[in-house]
Amino acid sequence: MSALIPYLIACPLCMLAGFIDSIAGGGGLISLPAYYLALGGTGGVLARLSAGTNKVSASLGTIAAVVKYARGKDIAWGPALTATAGALPGAFLGAQALKGIPEALALKIMLVVLPVVCVVLLARRGEFQRKVEPKGWRYPAYAAIGLVVGFYDGMIGPGTGTFLILLFSGVTGMEPIIASGSAKVVNLASGLSSLVSFMIGGYVDWLLGLAAAVFAIAGNLLGAGLAIKKGAKVIQAVLVVVLGLILVTLGIRAAGMQA
Repeated sequence: MSALIPYLIACPLCMLAGFIDSIAGGGGLISLPAYYLALGGTGGVLARLSAGTNKVSASLGTIAAVVKYARGKDIAWGPALTATAGALPGAFLGAQALKGIPEALALKIMLVVLPVVCVVLLARRGEFQRKVEPKGWRYPAYAAIGLVVGFYDGMIGPGTGTFLILLFSGVTGMEPIIASGSAKVVNLASGLSSLVSFMIGGYVDWLLGLAAAVFAIAGNLLGAGLAIKKGAKVIQAVLVVVLGLILVTLGIRAAGMQA
């Protein structure tokens, strides 16, 4: 039974993460801490193994979301691919930077970053409920957004999709549903790029990651379908609640490491 515990923890939480991520981003807020809990222990490679395994399920789940949005014609391919060009090197460099960070410091970074993401979601969730008139193609801005957010994705991860949606919508004037679909393309590219880095270092639990990916794919398909139909208002409320629970859990874990 003990051998199944990591799967019982990671699989359902990755499905929930995929569901939320496909709508408004932020699925990593759930899936990455879920892998911390599932893999257990306090060894020096825990943070990197959790991040690498998370990239497996998250990337495969994102592929499903991209297909769903593409079929609904809710992706602006020009801006998405331009941002992707910036995200690829950014994500790889971010993942490389994470390898040099001690696990305790990585946990502390997460405990600082997650509340900030929560505040952003609460303050800007109105962006997802209104249409924004396009301000024109701003390809240098898309490339810069991809580079910066890609680096963050490779190094930290949680909230990457949310930041992309907010920047696409708020800075470049992209309509929120199109911003959500386009963000998935960039998310996929940065996720795969950082996954390569983790694979090179051997920081991937393939059995757990692929098992959780099945659930992540299901969650992404359900969430993308809901986003296309109704938007993200209810999901963001759920995300804030789940984020609070994760923060408590990680806080207890971090305190235990310092004891």
